[in-house]
Amino acid sequence: MRTHLSLVTSLLLFPFLAHAQAPFTVGTASAAPGQKSTGTLEVPAGVDAATSIPVIVINGAKPGKVLALVSGAHGTEYASIIAIEKLITALDPAQLTGTVILVPLVNIQSFELKVPHVNPVDNKSMNRFYPGKADGTQTDRASFLITKEIVDRCDYLIDYHGGDLDESLRPYSYWAPVGREAQDRTSKEMVLAFGLDHIIIWRERPTDLTATRYLDNTAAVRGKPSIVVEAGHAGTVDPDDLSLLVNGTFSTMRALKMLPGEPHPIENPVWLDKLEDVLSDGPGIWYPLVKRGTYVAAGMKLGYITDFFGKVIAEPRAPVSGVLLHVNAVPSLKKGDNIADIGVPAAQAP
Repeated sequence: MRTHLSLVTSLLLFPFLAHAQAPFTVGTASAAPGQKSTGTLEVPAGVDAATSIPVIVINGAKPGKVLALVSGAHGTEYASIIAIEKLITALDPAQLTGTVILVPLVNIQSFELKVPHVNPVDNKSMNRFYPGKADGTQTDRASFLITKEIVDRCDYLIDYHGGDLDESLRPYSYWAPVGREAQDRTSKEMVLAFGLDHIIIWRERPTDLTATRYLDNTAAVRGKPSIVVEAGHAGTVDPDDLSLLVNGTFSTMRALKMLPGEPHPIENPVWLDKLEDVLSDGPGIWYPLVKRGTYVAAGMKLGYITDFFGKVIAEPRAPVSGVLLHVNAVPSLKKGDNIADIGVPAAQAP
């Protein structure tokens, strides 16, 4: 009788046990509970070349939620890429509750050819064409696959960026409330736990599911709490920037109950509710007079631009008072280039 009952119990539990022990697969990476696996997302050829995007799955020993960590949409934002590389090694599946999907480098061609801002295959930013499409150019097809394989599979998402080759950037993050109380509460908890001391409140975001543009926004409109974090400047891989990104990730994972221990949230961040771009009116040579992270008053001269004979042709000034989140880091300018970004502090914390 006891044997019969044990057999019945085992048969009843088998589907649940099988499900609990099933591997988690993204692209060609497949990890059983307690394991790590590396693989690729294979973007097929279309109107232009195919590409392979590296992906890592870390499946925790305990079941739980799925967190996606994505970097390298701009392949010369090196600090954020290297931070994800370090997390691949540092995250221990034995300590993990749930699953982490890591994508350290979306824009392979940008990285290899040292081309800032865009994918040199189709000259598109790889964080402006989500949710993508299966029959577009390489950026469109990669965005489509990332949406399907990563965004639609995760519960939370962190998108990592930083100063590109021509950007001297101070660290900051984005929190984008969507008007859903529970989701906004969780994403706010995530951005505070990450610990960067300047946070942009990004309110004006696309809401059309077919034209979400940004990776984190694609996750957010699908109901997944998500944040953007930025550290690193002008092609450098500074240990302080790496520590901000790696330690911030650990803290956020603790806040989400994916790692043991307590998070270390930032207590009094500077909330920014407006971002002002200062753009170049034409080509020239840029001479900055200000540094990233400094506060400027409206009307203050940020630097000057000369022609190729040394004659001053422009003196860009701050259109608003605020903090310089980044300043153009190289002398080269063409019409429309971003000279500086100024964050305007919010009147009150959200």
